[in-house]
Amino acid sequence: MSQTWNQHVVKKENKSLVLQTVQQHAPISRANIAQVTGLNKGTVSSLISELIDEQLIYESGIGASSGGRRPVMLLPNEKAGFTISIGLEVNHMIAVLTDLQGDLIAEKKLPFQTKDVDSVLALLFAAIDHLKEQAPPSPYGIVGIGVGVPGVVTNEGDILLAPNLKWKQIPLKQLLSERYQLPIIIENEANAGAYGEKIYGAGKLANEIIYVSAGIGIGVGLILNGKLYKGLRGFSGELGHMTINKDGEQCRCGNQGCWELYASEQALLDQAKEIGFPEATVNQLVQAASQGHTDVLHLFEEIGDYLGVGITNCIHIFNPEQVIIGNTLQQAMPFMLPSIHKRIEQNAIGFNKHDVDLNVAKLADYSTVLGMTAFTIENFFHSTEQALIHP
Repeated sequence: MSQTWNQHVVKKENKSLVLQTVQQHAPISRANIAQVTGLNKGTVSSLISELIDEQLIYESGIGASSGGRRPVMLLPNEKAGFTISIGLEVNHMIAVLTDLQGDLIAEKKLPFQTKDVDSVLALLFAAIDHLKEQAPPSPYGIVGIGVGVPGVVTNEGDILLAPNLKWKQIPLKQLLSERYQLPIIIENEANAGAYGEKIYGAGKLANEIIYVSAGIGIGVGLILNGKLYKGLRGFSGELGHMTINKDGEQCRCGNQGCWELYASEQALLDQAKEIGFPEATVNQLVQAASQGHTDVLHLFEEIGDYLGVGITNCIHIFNPEQVIIGNTLQQAMPFMLPSIHKRIEQNAIGFNKHDVDLNVAKLADYSTVLGMTAFTIENFFHSTEQALIHP
């Protein structure tokens, strides 16, 4: 007997529900899927067979018995497709190929000397092309490309302003979509870093997270109530440009006295020149501090103190349970955390500061790029589930 339209829609919705359940609770048995979803066992078994045929899930091993026959466990097929993700910084990019579980398959790191848009885009395209060639055969191929950018990104994937790259009005999503004909996600790098740490890193157990991306500039990603907060048009988190000195220096953004002028990698390197380190990197300054160089130790304390000022402001505004510091300055945290803690202790309201854990990013250089991976994977499965419901 042929299905009615309503029966067809209900089946698709149930199939989407079963796929979501496997993703969220794997490894899981058919019987437990029936318990979680409320569907009968016959329906679950039929839908599981279809999802296995579509190579979205697979059977893996035998679970523990609760009295009867030991159940066969089900897992999402992490090799059903692959993602390409790029963390674009001010002077380099990290590009990675991952499976649908976020595990690294291949990567490419590219420094660049010029910030010229065309030159950087050429490197970006080359990195994507290289990783596409590295992808193993799979049922769904490359399921999407994600790029994290140090700038203001619209919900439509346009870069409105990336002051430290000196970019304005770059339709990056459109350019990538036209070239690759794949789903494209463009996101602010701090937002991506926050999400990367939430899904794969130091923030797994927290629902209220402030991620401070302390690189050449400062960006902030916000996880509020367990979800990325982007604001009305996607512009939230530009706290590197909050004023902490009303009569301060001019910032590239056009404002005066921005937080990043006093607490960023650029601020560190500028001040390092004044104490005899004209061409130093953060790593070289860390080495000098490790050897007891007094002026460098004092410099780290000062930059850490200013980081603490901005973090205290964030604590007062958002009342988070966790603050995570990532990007380039994280490698200097052994020398900066004491002054950050001291400033928070001195300035934060008591009942606010005692609930906060202060951590360094667990994913190190990969917070942003793996955040983009998480976005792309979620988009693929969401699109797949929507297609199941609305084919």
